[in-house]
Amino acid sequence: MGRNAVSRRRHSRMLAGLGAFIAGLIVSAPAFAICQVIADGAFGPARIYKAAVETGSVRIQYIGHSTFEIETPGGIRIATDYNDQIRPPLPPTVATMNGAHSTHYSLAPDPDIQHLLPGWNPDGSPVDYDLTVGDVRIRNIQTNIRGWEGDSRRLGNSIFVFEVGDLCIAHLGHLHHQLTEEDLLRLGQIDVVFAAIDNSTTLRMESMMKVLNDIRPAMVIPMHFHFPGALQAFAARAASDGYQISMDTDSEHVVSRTNLPAQRTVHIMLPKS
Repeated sequence: MGRNAVSRRRHSRMLAGLGAFIAGLIVSAPAFAICQVIADGAFGPARIYKAAVETGSVRIQYIGHSTFEIETPGGIRIATDYNDQIRPPLPPTVATMNGAHSTHYSLAPDPDIQHLLPGWNPDGSPVDYDLTVGDVRIRNIQTNIRGWEGDSRRLGNSIFVFEVGDLCIAHLGHLHHQLTEEDLLRLGQIDVVFAAIDNSTTLRMESMMKVLNDIRPAMVIPMHFHFPGALQAFAARAASDGYQISMDTDSEHVVSRTNLPAQRTVHIMLPKS
């Protein structure tokens, strides 16, 4: 049996198991929220693209591990935690990375990437991004990180925030500590959060739930759940905290202001097979 066939079978088994686990918990409803900052051409001259995504929407595809591809109505594609093992099929316009380890950054990025944004400096000095690429504003908030030996690496991770139209999306990266009041103020109102829920190499579950409850996004999309049972444990814990649990049968999801859930929701996406 070929590798692709094995991958498809594993994907199907995982999908079936998780579907059974969260049966009866799936709820979706419209909501109305206010984004912190509008990045709709306010930071530079207008540019014209052939739109692959409807105006007001953002396409999200889960590539794997902590890598998502975000596509805007203007055709800008962003890969989060771009690395040398798991990549989108085409080079993104923008690639963000953090310094956790090799599955979170690339030593050989594709030369066609227009904007490569490491979320840390090797010398430990700050990195501060605030740029607009087409119809998306990208900014970061640095956090500390923990090495394999338990040592603290100051400013080794960045939370990247993507502001598209009236949506604000945050990728927490390899977060290793709870957020300060200043961090939360700089984040502002976030609609969608990508959160590592491994309960091991990043934050323990109680600390991650505290972070999510502090940010209060409408939608949490789990990532970094490569340890057996991590996703099921997080879904159960989130449900006990009052989150709705929804599961996507695809690796892609289109988000817009009109389809944000009214109740805080954990939206589970499986990696692209």
